[in-house]
Amino acid sequence: MLSYLIAILIVTGIYALLTQALNFHYGFMGLINFGHVGFFAIGAYTSALLTLSGHSIALGFVAAIVLAALSACPLGLLALRLREDYLAIVTLGFAEIVRVVIVSEDWLTRGTQGLANVPRPFASLGASGQEIAYLGLVVACNVLAAALIARLAYSPFGRLIEAIRDDETAISTLGKYPAGAKLRVFMVGAGIAGLAGALYAHYITYVVPDQFVPLVTFYVWMAMILGGVGSLPGSFIGAAILVALLEGTRFIRDLLPGVMEIQMASVRIFLIGVGLVLFVLLRPQGVMGLRVRT
Repeated sequence: MLSYLIAILIVTGIYALLTQALNFHYGFMGLINFGHVGFFAIGAYTSALLTLSGHSIALGFVAAIVLAALSACPLGLLALRLREDYLAIVTLGFAEIVRVVIVSEDWLTRGTQGLANVPRPFASLGASGQEIAYLGLVVACNVLAAALIARLAYSPFGRLIEAIRDDETAISTLGKYPAGAKLRVFMVGAGIAGLAGALYAHYITYVVPDQFVPLVTFYVWMAMILGGVGSLPGSFIGAAILVALLEGTRFIRDLLPGVMEIQMASVRIFLIGVGLVLFVLLRPQGVMGLRVRT
């Protein structure tokens, strides 16, 4: 039971990292990113490929952050020219391009077979010690990401990006340049998502393209909305609520013994949907949100 709880906490921490990154994109800057899973996949495959080639896990983590951040440059440049709705479509297409490349370039990624035996750190600590140490690593990464975002968000740069989010035209007339700010925000958020991907790859120890479908992006959006848009503490709370909904509904079958496994999947989706609708109706601004964004 303890190992299961630790596993749930690790997955929650990975989702919290993704939610922090998306919150930085949308909550603080107003950039609609529907391709978040693309940066997640880039980070996972970069670290997995490097470590399977004999490089250190630390190098894999650093490379995952850097490559995911660099891959955000073209999207950041597009963000300067596109309205919010068009940007959403472009980022969604970006994530699908990443997934298609992973599937088609099987000489590198092994295509649909995926990458197995991705090394996990702290192997010398034994099974239980390894899990606890990995949870500590995930927590440390979350703390560092939150500290970085807080430092940026609650600085003059943070006030600039919030002003750009609220009225970009007015900021431009004051002699400020939104272009550089948008690019930096996109790259920082993408780098954090890449770090989450590396953590995921080394924890699961197996990566395959089907793990990086658009549904993951919308899970992260759900976590951000549940916790509160623009709230860093809300990122952690939203991720915890999301994982609790996804995992908690697995035990519903114990209460419905007559329902078959195939039918149970539909029941789970229905219950998750009802729970989310009720939550949004009762607390539309999220747990930590102070107001509803308009």
